[in-house]
Amino acid sequence: MIRDLLNVAGKNALVTGSSQGIGKAIALALAEFGANVLVHYRSDEKDAQTVADEIQAFGVKSGTVGADLSEPKAADDLFQRATEQFREIDILVINASVQFPKDWDDTTADDFDKQVNANWKSTLLLMQRFAPAMTERNWGRILTIGSVQELKPHPAMIVYAGTKAAVANTVRNLALQLARNGVTVNNLSPGVINTPRTDEPTPAIPEHISQRMSIPIDSEGQPDDIAAMAVILCSNAGRYVTGQTIFVDGGMGL
Repeated sequence: MIRDLLNVAGKNALVTGSSQGIGKAIALALAEFGANVLVHYRSDEKDAQTVADEIQAFGVKSGTVGADLSEPKAADDLFQRATEQFREIDILVINASVQFPKDWDDTTADDFDKQVNANWKSTLLLMQRFAPAMTERNWGRILTIGSVQELKPHPAMIVYAGTKAAVANTVRNLALQLARNGVTVNNLSPGVINTPRTDEPTPAIPEHISQRMSIPIDSEGQPDDIAAMAVILCSNAGRYVTGQTIFVDGGMGL
């Protein structure tokens, strides 16, 4: 039955950036379907613990781990602390990212480095740390959270959009190499989702560009819209899907 394919009971998951927003929704959804879930946060331990408490209410294990993924040793530290709490990680959801909305000609070298380090470099390093044990067990799920901006770059987020496109390419590359070992690697790309990030101010967009960034469904998505697809891709329901970017964007990428 399809319900059985979605069951991830006994699997251990790490969801980065899961103290709020899309990451929180994915963490709770995985817990609802039986996974033990480790909640990662950058700075707000209190919010992370609140999510961990909600996860435990599903009768599964949880914990919190803090790390700033823009820092050089963050991937090593996160791997060590995650495997101390959960001996092994079966499901890795790389959701955490940073963005600095600025016009392209105002973007600084520091803006570039921080976004590339947190969004792309750390993704590769986390994959390097967690994938080998998955291949040894012949089962694993790696899911990155991208953005519709891979297709329709936002004019005020030139670097952010570039990092998301780079991650999508990395996913395709790694998926090809791990497919025979029972490990799927996919990229799930949201459109405009109603989270605290969407309330952050951004530079004005010229009207001719804004018209091209409209949402055909004519509404923002909700975090659960992303979480539902994440459960499919992180369970046995998604065993035959790898190397793909799946847009959950209300048609915005069309």
